Formats: sequence, structure tokens, C-alpha cells
Amino acid sequence: MGKKQWQGLTDDEKKRYSRQIILDNFGQSGQEKLKNAVVFVAGAGGLASSALPYLAASGIGTIRVCDYDAVELSNLNRQVVHSDRNIGINKARSAKKRLRQVNPTIIIKTFECKIDETTVRRIVGNSNIIVDCTDNLSTRLVLNAYAVQKKIPFVFGSVWGLKGYLSFFHVPETPCLECVFQKAPHEGEFPVLGTTPGVIGTFEALEVIKYFTGIGMNCKNKMLIFDGALLLWKTVHIARNPECPICSKLR
Repeated sequence: MGKKQWQGLTDDEKKRYSRQIILDNFGQSGQEKLKNAVVFVAGAGGLASSALPYLAASGIGTIRVCDYDAVELSNLNRQVVHSDRNIGINKARSAKKRLRQVNPTIIIKTFECKIDETTVRRIVGNSNIIVDCTDNLSTRLVLNAYAVQKKIPFVFGSVWGLKGYLSFFHVPETPCLECVFQKAPHEGEFPVLGTTPGVIGTFEALEVIKYFTGIGMNCKNKMLIFDGALLLWKTVHIARNPECPICSKLR
């Protein structure tokens, strides 16, 4: 995966990850796949506050994380990867400090710029998968188009209040994000209880780990919807749009 040479596990890594290595159908080979993976995480806010630490703790070898904004006091009800002492610091840089504490053995690369058509190629780089932890559709659609172009998976997560949404896009096996969303269902500042992105961000990390190791099944061709108020989960089938400007020509 990526262009770097395949790496096996050290004795310390075998001990660090021993409890997941003994999972059925995981083993040392699964852990080696995580070690050799390159994951791009877009955003270092609420969703990333749970996705990033669990990706780091699981042993993802290289994490690339991008965020343009600085930590603000109003972020801290949900963006628990940061703290009061990080207010005013760029979120990607702040998150890296925390991830170094979670797992000092992995590579973490940070980018402090906006994600758009002019920067996406450089920022995503040689990543094997894109994890959406952003909070706006325009950035998501840029990332989706790049994922389709490069034929890499795109893990989608979104929250509103006590509700969360999750899906795993990988054209041509699935629709792309633009098949499902052409415009944002809501505009402007949105309400959110911190536990909601905590739940969905954790599930995004799980989708990444399942993809690389081959255990379980990814959330393909469906949208998983979480209702925290009623503690209910439901899935909605989603399909490719034959007229989608991004993926309709791919088979």
C-alpha cells in the first residue's frame, strides 16, 4: 500500500497490538496491513476527535491530517482531542500533539491549509483512503471527486444535533457522495452534542480498519443513520445516479 516498502512488526508492536492481533481473521498479517497503510483525515474537529485517536491506537502506519482552523473555546464541547491550552493553535498541529501521546510509533503528517481543487492532490498525497471529518459539503465534494478519480475509498461521516450519518463510498462498487448529496441539507452554524460526533467518528475509524484488514463488511450502498435521542440505528439503501457528473462514466 502506498509506495513505501512493506514493513513487518517489531516485538514491541506485537505486544502493543496483541489484543487485536488475536481477533479472528485479523492476526499479524492484519496488523502489518495497518502498519503499511496511509490514511488521510480531512478535518481535526469533532468527528476527528474520536476517529484520529482510534486510528492512531490501532497502528495505522501513516496518518495525514489537514485542518485550516485554529482551536476555539466553542469547539471544546465536542472536539476532545484538543484542550484549553491549545486554544489559538492550528487544529491539525494540536491533534498531532495528542496523537503522539496515544501512539508515538506512527508517522503523522499535518497540513494547515484549505482543501480545494488546487490543494487536494498535494494534501491527500499517496493515501490509500480518505476519511471525511469535515463540516461542510463543498469540501466533501472536492474530496469525493478526488477519491473517484484516484479510485480510493471515501469514508463519509456527518452529524446534526443528536443524529449522525455514515457511509462507505468506493466507486464503481458503490455510488459516490455526489450521487446522494448535490447540496447541503442545512446551511450555517448547526447544533451538535459532543457525544454524537464521538459515536460517528469512532465508526469511521472502524470502517477504515475493516477495509485494510478485511474483517467484517464495510457500509457500502447504504447510509447508516444514528438517532442518539431515541438510541436507534437504521440503514437506508443508496444507489448510483446514472447522470452523476462525477462517477456516471465509471463502470
